[in-house]
Amino acid sequence: MILLQERTTPLSTKASTAVKSKRTAKPWKAFQVRQRNLDEKRHAVLQTAAHMFLESGYRKTSMSELAKRLSITKPALYYYFKNKEDILIECYREGIEGIEGSLDEAAVSHGDGLSKVRAYIEAYARGIAVADFGRCVAMLDDGELSIKARREVRELKRSMDASIRKYIEEGLADGSISPCNPKIAAFAIAGAVNWIGTWFKPEGEISPVEIAREFARLLTDGLRTLPAARPARAKAMAEEH
Repeated sequence: MILLQERTTPLSTKASTAVKSKRTAKPWKAFQVRQRNLDEKRHAVLQTAAHMFLESGYRKTSMSELAKRLSITKPALYYYFKNKEDILIECYREGIEGIEGSLDEAAVSHGDGLSKVRAYIEAYARGIAVADFGRCVAMLDDGELSIKARREVRELKRSMDASIRKYIEEGLADGSISPCNPKIAAFAIAGAVNWIGTWFKPEGEISPVEIAREFARLLTDGLRTLPAARPARAKAMAEEH
């Protein structure tokens, strides 16, 4: 009878909690592993697609060829992305996020407008020279996309243009940049930096860091206000306000 009571006595609160924890921890852990693997596989699809787009062109790269390169079935590929356009849009997004994520936070938080433009150009140039996603931003033609996809890609590109233009306008306001049309200046910078994608070779003599610094120097030197002109500009701006 005592034995029966020992068997039927409820578990202590602590023991019950431990059992419950054991039962729930494994499914949650398994979910996390599956999710991590899913994210990794999705990123692998993106990386491979970006490389193939740059290697063969967006139009000539088919979903069948991409699936073959990844050693998966075509239906499995559609599990990660709904179509080829969806993949290209994500490549653009990865490229732009990578460029803006590598910005020198100190420079864009505390520097003058010219310093911010320089920091952005360095991050932009480095992103194109270092990563396939960055080169996708510079090299791939969005004219081959559907109207809806093209609109989405161009919206992403406009976010970069807006960042550069904002920093140029800050430089005009604080006197570090000489008078210019911010829109034209932003387009000139983007055009020059994007051209890196056509000639840069990873195995070349010049490193991505050196290219980024030199481009930043050359492009910002054309915007810089000459020291002798700064006092006059500061006085003119003070009189305007």
